[in-house]
Amino acid sequence: MDEHLPRFQHENLEHNKKLFKRVNEIPVKKRCTPSHLALAWVHYQGNDVSPIPGTTKIENLNQNIKALSLKLTPEEIAELESIASADAVRSHRYGGVTPTYEDSDTPPLSSWKLS
Repeated sequence: MDEHLPRFQHENLEHNKKLFKRVNEIPVKKRCTPSHLALAWVHYQGNDVSPIPGTTKIENLNQNIKALSLKLTPEEIAELESIASADAVRSHRYGGVTPTYEDSDTPPLSSWKLS
């Protein structure tokens, strides 16, 4: 761990560890891996969102595809979103030294025009 990153500094670390443990309880209940849960959660974000996991091995690709069969209840999705919300996680990921989406000026999706 890098103690220079704000999320890993003592005042934030213990709080964020608790969130991490809560998130990791869900795949145990669902009998899946944390990776499957993450891919399934992204899949449930809507038809305009698609997870794009990187892999160089067919075995891993097949494992990633299995995440599509993982069913999440509305309660599980709400729980994941509450645990991992920007308000729940303490501190910024990079502490302002690396540009993120927050620094971009991407126009809102509602302003995009489909051709």
